[in-house]
Amino acid sequence: MTEWELVVSSFWPLLSGAITGTIPLSLISFAVGLVIALLVALMRLSRNAIVSAIARIYISIIRGTPLLVQLFVIFYGLPSIGVKLDPWPSAIIAFSLNVGGYAAEVIRAAILSVHQGQWEAAYTIGMSRRRALRRIILPQAARVSVPPLSNTFISLVKDTSLASLILVTEMFKQAQKIAAFSSEFMLVYLEAALIYWLICLVLSSGQNVLEKRLDRYVAH
Repeated sequence: MTEWELVVSSFWPLLSGAITGTIPLSLISFAVGLVIALLVALMRLSRNAIVSAIARIYISIIRGTPLLVQLFVIFYGLPSIGVKLDPWPSAIIAFSLNVGGYAAEVIRAAILSVHQGQWEAAYTIGMSRRRALRRIILPQAARVSVPPLSNTFISLVKDTSLASLILVTEMFKQAQKIAAFSSEFMLVYLEAALIYWLICLVLSSGQNVLEKRLDRYVAH
């Protein structure tokens, strides 16, 4: 098989790994991670010192330890205390917790960036704090947080390659199998890198569209 034939024959297995593994793993983990991040951000903003401290400790642990270590603790470490998880749930939990730790500070900063007058205006028309947060503050904070959260998602797409180390079959795992079979490591890994790059280009374009759609919520 020539190098070109290898590139052509390996393209679909790699793309299939991205479609059935990398992309779903990224989407699910990011969605769950955003929910965690919002809760943790609100905890950080809480006037209750204990609740705020718990959130700060969580963020510190997530941001202060490597993602690979977090993956290994969940997949290889938890069975030692009687909690055994399959590769996919382990990866989703690890990636979601990681996203939650990083995105929480992004969301908190976005909420704090909304002018105090927006809160006061909401209270003036009789809104409760919770309703003001949901109807007035979060839509404006969402626009501010889109660029950094988009970067977090793009980083997550690339980080999913680490899931291959806990037996999750995604695109990089497919690349490892093809490279081991063909012994063309440079060629196969460069092809995988190209596909990752193309995915990130698409995501960057989607980010620009989302920013324009959310611009209507910005107070001027």
